[in-house]
Amino acid sequence: MVALRMAEDDSPESDDCIVHDHPVPPEEMWRYSPDRDPHDEQGIIDYMNAQARDERVLYVERVKSEYVSGSEYEMWDVTTDKGSWWVLTNLTNLYSKQYFPSLDYTFSFHVGLMARLRTRDARPDPELEPFLEVSRREDQIMGRWEEAVEPEDFQAIGMLLRENLLSLVRVVRAQVELAADVVPPKVGDFNGWCAVLVDHLCPGRENKELRSFMKSLSEKTWQLVCWLTHDRNATRRNSLMAGETCSLLIGHFTQLLLGDRMDAHEQCPRCRSNHVRTHYDRELGRDGADYKTCGKCGWTDHPSPT
Repeated sequence: MVALRMAEDDSPESDDCIVHDHPVPPEEMWRYSPDRDPHDEQGIIDYMNAQARDERVLYVERVKSEYVSGSEYEMWDVTTDKGSWWVLTNLTNLYSKQYFPSLDYTFSFHVGLMARLRTRDARPDPELEPFLEVSRREDQIMGRWEEAVEPEDFQAIGMLLRENLLSLVRVVRAQVELAADVVPPKVGDFNGWCAVLVDHLCPGRENKELRSFMKSLSEKTWQLVCWLTHDRNATRRNSLMAGETCSLLIGHFTQLLLGDRMDAHEQCPRCRSNHVRTHYDRELGRDGADYKTCGKCGWTDHPSPT
């Protein structure tokens, strides 16, 4: 680094690197940010105005975003006329830099706090209600596994796992309407029903590999559980692996049933991107209203785009 040398008249020499020794006022920083999203920025400003009513926002900047378990968290640096804050999304919350100087620590704290809040306020998803029986059985099996000691205990867990797989089939069967020409397997034919249900939930040539995988997983899971049930030397490890495999299959069938909702998205009419976000403008209409923007090309359906 070239040192700053000042002449007798306090003017820098022409060949030196000049670095100013005073901070840029926060309200002036906007003009030096080449990568801005005014709609998201306004959302953070509105949040700050609601949470810190006695402070005036001077500058907001999205520092970065990270994904945890498939959920995106945005981290914003906010400067007001009275202090500095971190604002983190999903769920949105603010943290004073006076007490949370480290962004990494704040992010870890925020993710943990939001997870606890979601658990405390969690209500059954109506679309997941059909799986409540299966989930309840899983909880009971885990309780039995924690208390199991003898091989007979782990064999009994195998029987419970098998019954839960049959419950899974009943649940999925009740949620789909098979074609009239489909011959239903016998009630206790787990593999037969899985094959029929997978064909229904994964139609078309594009899902060929997925169908093959699901059928194979179903057959192997049933085979593993039946083996555990009859294994006179059943162990804790083997029963746990069988239980985890059952949970995997249950999760996959749940995703197949909810696939339309999970894959639902709106495309930008200009660039066809799926990165369409929803914002709120309190100035729209009498009580405010939502509007949409594209995070890729900047399209918006706001009646007065800025």
